[in-house]
Amino acid sequence: MKRTAGLRVELPVAGRDVLVVGGGPEALGKVAVLRGSDAEVTVVADTAMASIADLADRGLIRWHRRELTTADLDACWLVIAATGDPVADAEVGRRAADRRRFCLPGSGGVVAQEPPAGARLGGRVVLVGGGPGDPGLITVAGLTAIREADVVVHDRLAPLAVLDEVRSGTQIIDVSKIPGGATTPQEEINRLLVAHAAAGKTVVRLKGGDNFVFGRGGEEWQACAVAGIEVQIVPGVSSAVAVPALAGIPLTHRTANQGFTIITGHVPPGDPRSMLDYRALARSRTALVIMMGVANLAAIAAELIAGGMDPQTPAATVADGTMPGQRSVRAPLVDIGSATVAAGIRPPAITVIGSVAAFDPKKDL
Repeated sequence: MKRTAGLRVELPVAGRDVLVVGGGPEALGKVAVLRGSDAEVTVVADTAMASIADLADRGLIRWHRRELTTADLDACWLVIAATGDPVADAEVGRRAADRRRFCLPGSGGVVAQEPPAGARLGGRVVLVGGGPGDPGLITVAGLTAIREADVVVHDRLAPLAVLDEVRSGTQIIDVSKIPGGATTPQEEINRLLVAHAAAGKTVVRLKGGDNFVFGRGGEEWQACAVAGIEVQIVPGVSSAVAVPALAGIPLTHRTANQGFTIITGHVPPGDPRSMLDYRALARSRTALVIMMGVANLAAIAAELIAGGMDPQTPAATVADGTMPGQRSVRAPLVDIGSATVAAGIRPPAITVIGSVAAFDPKKDL
């Protein structure tokens, strides 16, 4: 399925090597926009934000953990100076010119320095659901909030390209929770929201998907309410629905089912923390959508089969949904866990179980 069109670079960067010098907030939006434009992105920086490091760990960009070299400049088609330091950016531009490479400044966004006329100022938190990753799927209200923010507190699965739309001087705070890697405790995220809003700032909490679908938005709302902070809600397109759709899977179909059930699989069946009755779910006759379930997928499938679900029930796992690297693995329920592992699927990924997972628009279910 063709993914939606997000924010894109007007230069013909697709398939070309683009060098981003800097690994901080000034670079993050640039990196995301370039990825969305199918550029081959290399970051050069001694240190990088968790979201940039995660992209590198997943092989989606290259990151050289060192200072800029002449070889870096010679190997690229375009340079973006995004160190956050005007003096350092100017030096990058000078060195790029010496090597006959075009260099773009990375500081600031694409909107005005001052807040738009009529914008509300200070002392509030706006919980923005950013959609499933493609910046084209953020709502108009969500993008407006980004453009008016004094502070943006974001996750790694948020549509990071929209950070290129912030006003100059907006503070960007990365609070990513990376599986097996850097993690910001929820209590610290709550503290940041309250502290910045209490200082009179407009704070946008930017999350992937929708804040209230396994996004802990309710906890953040509660923390702000206890502190007397005004909260506004901007719903987002949930990845639970959007990702299967873009993989060619309609979660409901008139001749196949009468509903779908969304669950989280971050704890396995039988774990004391699990509140799910998998055997009841096996009998529900709804499509099942499993979020955060890659590590426990085989155990979940086994429990569903033990509850009476046909082992040959169609299933599909979709990784990096809506993004350039989106890919799908399809297999019967009994094999979906091993097939997902064999394909090297890593989070973020969503699994759909049910006859709709085998949907073919040319055939009846």
